[in-house]
Amino acid sequence: MSVTKGIILAGGAGSRLYPLSKIASKQLMPIYDKPMIYYPLSTIMMAGIREVLIISTPHDLPRFEELLGDGAELGIKISYTVQEHPEGIAQAFILGRDFIDNQPVCLILGDNIFYGKYIFLNPIREFTSGALVYGYYVKDPERYGVVEFDAAGKAISLEEKPKQPKSHYAVPGLYVYDHQVCDLAEAMQPSARGELEITDLNRIYLEKNQLNVQKIGRGVAWLDTGTHQSLLEASHFIGTLEQRQGLKFGCIEEVAWRMNFIDDNQLDDVLQKMPNSPYRTYLADILAEEG
Repeated sequence: MSVTKGIILAGGAGSRLYPLSKIASKQLMPIYDKPMIYYPLSTIMMAGIREVLIISTPHDLPRFEELLGDGAELGIKISYTVQEHPEGIAQAFILGRDFIDNQPVCLILGDNIFYGKYIFLNPIREFTSGALVYGYYVKDPERYGVVEFDAAGKAISLEEKPKQPKSHYAVPGLYVYDHQVCDLAEAMQPSARGELEITDLNRIYLEKNQLNVQKIGRGVAWLDTGTHQSLLEASHFIGTLEQRQGLKFGCIEEVAWRMNFIDDNQLDDVLQKMPNSPYRTYLADILAEEG
């Protein structure tokens, strides 16, 4: 069974971004020329996912709805669920049970950006059962959930922010789970910090010998935009790419068009509703050149 459903977790307190987080959810903050949520949304769209649930706070959810609507203009379906209190990443599967409807689901964190060779998304398209997570080589693994591999390259342990990491492979915020995930999340106990930890959920699958960990090789950038410095660095990174190539990254309308979720006429209809801006000009130019 292919993965057709995706969740973007865009809640949380955003305390590391205070006082910016007093104004709006961090996933609504700009990363260069687009709201942050455009980037994780474009990632799961490129994985072929067309049913999306956005989970956020009562305060911010109406802003996401105003920004993205029901997804029809992108050829997808977007629904929304409130997270009253942030109680861990795995809480998304409790809040999203009705949306998941006993089917496989992809979860991406709303502050995670992936850029590069999107061949790493192929295992999502080919997913059948168990759980799929990724391993990404970082110089500071103690900041993340860390996966340890044996000599054959098989995952043998998972630790959350270990003081002495057993590898340099962090688990980024992109996960895929089968129909078991809601029941497993419901049965979990909160950690010492009172949260349903995603690492604990992944460890359950590991202990059941049902966890597939795919290493992301060179050529892919993973950006976690949870601090002021990382926000700035991500904006510089994306701005440099776009200025150098003249191609946009994280442009959800272009992704929808290139994925054939919408056709030329539908993209043109979307363009007509946009104000005159460099963003509209870019989309008009690619439609004229390639449509």
